[in-house]
Amino acid sequence: MTHDQRQYVSRAEARRAREAQEAAVTRRKRGRGVFLALAVVVGLAVVGGVGYVAFDMLGGKAAPDYASGEAGPEVVVVVNAGDTATQIGAQMAEKDVVASSSAFYEAAIANPDMQSLQPGYYHLQSRLPASEAVATLVDPSSRVGSLVISEGRQLHDTRDVNTGAVKRGIYTLISEASCLPGASGGLDCVTVDELDAAGASPDLAGLGVPAWAIEQVRRVPDASRQLEGLIAAGSWDFDPAADATEILSGLVGGSAAKYQSTGITTAGANVGLNPYEVLIAASLVERESLPADFGKVARVIVNRLAVPQKLEFDSTVNYALDTTELATTDQDRATVTPWNTYAKEGLPATPISSPSIAAVQAVETAPAGDWLYFVTIDDKGTTLFTHSYEEHLENSKKAVESGILRSGR
Repeated sequence: MTHDQRQYVSRAEARRAREAQEAAVTRRKRGRGVFLALAVVVGLAVVGGVGYVAFDMLGGKAAPDYASGEAGPEVVVVVNAGDTATQIGAQMAEKDVVASSSAFYEAAIANPDMQSLQPGYYHLQSRLPASEAVATLVDPSSRVGSLVISEGRQLHDTRDVNTGAVKRGIYTLISEASCLPGASGGLDCVTVDELDAAGASPDLAGLGVPAWAIEQVRRVPDASRQLEGLIAAGSWDFDPAADATEILSGLVGGSAAKYQSTGITTAGANVGLNPYEVLIAASLVERESLPADFGKVARVIVNRLAVPQKLEFDSTVNYALDTTELATTDQDRATVTPWNTYAKEGLPATPISSPSIAAVQAVETAPAGDWLYFVTIDDKGTTLFTHSYEEHLENSKKAVESGILRSGR
């Protein structure tokens, strides 16, 4: 071999060595990329399902897994926003849903449905093969403790005076969302009576009532209504295996944080209201108007309180009667209750519903205006505002002519 040939071979060997080294680096990077892709947070987790014997990709061994037909007692697991497959798998193993977190992890990465898993609580049997555990977890019917509270909803059921239709209250909605399969084959639910009793507890801090509301809530004349308005409208998740007090404490505490995010602890000073009064006023705004008129109705409330002048809102008459009716009767308006603003000056004793955050903000930032009166004149929600009582009477005639102010009784 000549000197030139030896140099050529040496260069070729060096090139092959470099290529082999680069290939190895590429494989390591690819492997690390796959591992990271499996562990990243994708809203919740990246998980999936395989056979009942899983392979531990990190340890190179078969991960412990349960066989089909060995299912045990039911349990509830929670998926938090941002959870990874590793975090979910650890909880599943801890609660004995799966034999090992590795088995769950291996099953997880094969099931694309896990991409759409939502935060919340899920009901599963224990001692499941990892693939079955994953399949159960992604089944929407496994989700429990999921609750949606609409704006203007009250704690207790209400009845429409004219149609007889019942609107389920927050306690009823919580009870329905709390149901889990019972040992006898039926459903075990936290009952409305249990929630009602827990919600009337004098331990307000234990119920999650925020410090800015405790003193006024303590003076509420009907303890069964003391949590009115303190459970905010919106979507909620709670542990259905918890007792009534624990459930309410979580919902009230979470709601307090929501309200506080609006600046409720200080913003009411702009309109002369303390935080709890802001919440009361917001509940009136919610029940008396459409979102487009929230600000103006809030200003009417503030102006009347300043005069002072009775608010005279039909929604406050309905509240104490657990009914709904746009046009109340003379007899109902004459009934004295701590909430009826025809019979008393000032705000009602509590909020009369769960207000939206928009209603709370409308009170906190009520626009300037001299309005003292408003009336809705048609079933489209058209509302007229004025400072003049005479003009208000003329506006009210329009409402009577449209039929919207005629009581069905």
